[in-house]
Amino acid sequence: MKTFLILVLCLIVAIIVLMFIRGMMSKHGTALGLTDGHLYKCADKLNCVYTEDPEDQSHYLSPISITHPASLSIIKDIIRTMGGTIQLQNDSYIAATFTSSLFRFVDDLEIRVDSEESLIHIRSASRVGYSDFGVNKKRVELLKQLYQDHLGDR
Repeated sequence: MKTFLILVLCLIVAIIVLMFIRGMMSKHGTALGLTDGHLYKCADKLNCVYTEDPEDQSHYLSPISITHPASLSIIKDIIRTMGGTIQLQNDSYIAATFTSSLFRFVDDLEIRVDSEESLIHIRSASRVGYSDFGVNKKRVELLKQLYQDHLGDR
C-alpha cells in the first residue's frame, strides 16, 4: 500500500511539473496573423475557436456585427479589461495574449475587421496542447457579451 501511494504521489508531481513546462513552452511564439486577409483556420484540436468558417462546426462561433464606428476601440478596451495584453494592432487587426494564472499557459486572441461585411472576426487558440477545457470558447463568448453590454449602455 505504501509503494502504491508513493507511485501515485510521483505521478501527480510528474504531471504538475509537465504542466509547468508546457506553460513555459507556450510563452514562445506569436499569433499566426492573417493568410490571404483572413484569420487562420483552427487545426484539428479542441483548443481553438474562430468565426470565419461556419462549415467547421467543431470550432465555429458567430462573428460580431459592427454596429458602432468605434467598434475596434471598444474591443481593445474589453480585451484589456478581460486581462489580455495587446501585442500588435492596426486599423483592421488586433493580436492579443491571455495567460492562465496557474500554469501560465499563453493563448492567442486575434481580431480581424471585415469592413465589407461589417463584421468582426475572432480567433482564439491555445499555443500548446490538444484541449483547453472550453477556455477559448468561453473567452470569446464573454468578449461578445461584454461588447453587447457596452453598446447597450450607450
